[in-house]
Amino acid sequence: MVKVAIVGFGTMGSGIAQVFAQYGFNVTAYEPSQSILERGLDLIQNGQFGLKKLVSKDKITEEQAKEILSRIKTTTDLREAVKDADIIMEAVTEDLNVKKKIFSEIDSLSPENAFIFSNTSSLSITTLAAATKRPERVAGMHFFNPAQVMKLVEIVRGLRTSDETIEKAKEIAIKLEKVPIVCKDAPGFVANRIGILAILEGIRLYEQGIASAEDIDKAMKFGFNWPMGPLELADLIGLDVLLSIAESIYRDLGSPSFIPPLILKQLVEAGFLGRKTQKGFYTY
Repeated sequence: MVKVAIVGFGTMGSGIAQVFAQYGFNVTAYEPSQSILERGLDLIQNGQFGLKKLVSKDKITEEQAKEILSRIKTTTDLREAVKDADIIMEAVTEDLNVKKKIFSEIDSLSPENAFIFSNTSSLSITTLAAATKRPERVAGMHFFNPAQVMKLVEIVRGLRTSDETIEKAKEIAIKLEKVPIVCKDAPGFVANRIGILAILEGIRLYEQGIASAEDIDKAMKFGFNWPMGPLELADLIGLDVLLSIAESIYRDLGSPSFIPPLILKQLVEAGFLGRKTQKGFYTY
């Protein structure tokens, strides 16, 4: 049986863990904080895309929900999480130094033949892989929020990533009934390079008072058939996460189009981060 370790158990880490468990994988999730582990388990059970919701929609039975949950173990000990893992999914905070440190620790504590995948949305896979002694077994596997629902997984090839690692990532994505695409290691990869640009432009229109948040979102929903508008999407992603991605892409590309609008920075500084704080461009 393939053993999966999830390193980082916030919104994305817990969502990814739920997906793996739903498809029969045994998962061990790591966070240094017990309270974050408990919150992650609560999201899996009671969250908007959690198991209780699936039961209420007759997608799974209560018995299946219990089985899925039983496949997820948690620990505050990184060694315990990765010591016999075949696949390691890193989903810690989107900070290069934090990720490099955790990659180095994972590398020293896990089996040499384990694959290490990062869920980073914009940071360099080549740089993260360089923090390990196995860069050929490191790749990006970027799931989108909410991981339980969104089908796309970007598989990112670092400069030293092997073909075997890319094929393993594709195989995993397909087993999880996701749609994999493969891209080179570049700022923002593919989806965020396009999508974040559109969201930032929507925010600028709002900041300049050209249209209301509702009308900007309607323009894209009814004009371009988007399932939700750019400001709704910003609130769903999390304004702090959006700001971090935009700053990362701008830092690497230097394109003025990725300079975060002032209103985005102000909302984040005020603690208005979107849906997760009940207030962003909209009030929830």
